[in-house]
Amino acid sequence: MALNRRLGLNRYEADEYYRLALEAYRKNRFDDAILNMNEALALLPNKSEYLATRGFFYLEDGVLDKAQADFDAALKHHRYEMLAHYGRGMIAYREKRWAEAITHFGEAYRSDPKRPETMYYLALAFHHNHDDDNARRWMEQAAAGFAGHDERRRSDAQKWLKTFQKPLETRPPQPRLPGSDQTEP
Repeated sequence: MALNRRLGLNRYEADEYYRLALEAYRKNRFDDAILNMNEALALLPNKSEYLATRGFFYLEDGVLDKAQADFDAALKHHRYEMLAHYGRGMIAYREKRWAEAITHFGEAYRSDPKRPETMYYLALAFHHNHDDDNARRWMEQAAAGFAGHDERRRSDAQKWLKTFQKPLETRPPQPRLPGSDQTEP
């Protein structure tokens, strides 16, 4: 094992498991993705990116307690791990803890300011926290970030922008989040 570490073989093997995990995730095979991440983490147990990625897979699979534990562990190793903050923001968002969601999405944004999905959920968290000025500002950035890459999400962002611009009492029912069973208040 020590020779493997000196030659960098653990990192190479761990990266190969990571690649396999991402491939399985793209095919919606969460169990395989998590198993491959477990193998990668057995080789490099303190790699924050791997912990956050496995946490994200758990989040997508609906195993929130394991997702939260992985996000927390990732942040212990690297406090600016974007995916860990994004994941913690998603958990807080789902549990309607708006201020916590804003904090974590804000940290995710500071770690990687080019991710429109972070801006999108940051905007929604501000909206639910009754701050439509900030919601509008972040959703405008999200819509611009989705342009040319994800037109469906861009269209959703533009619908939300129209909602944020109307006075509260005249708002129509709000658009649903893509891929969610969210109900609006």
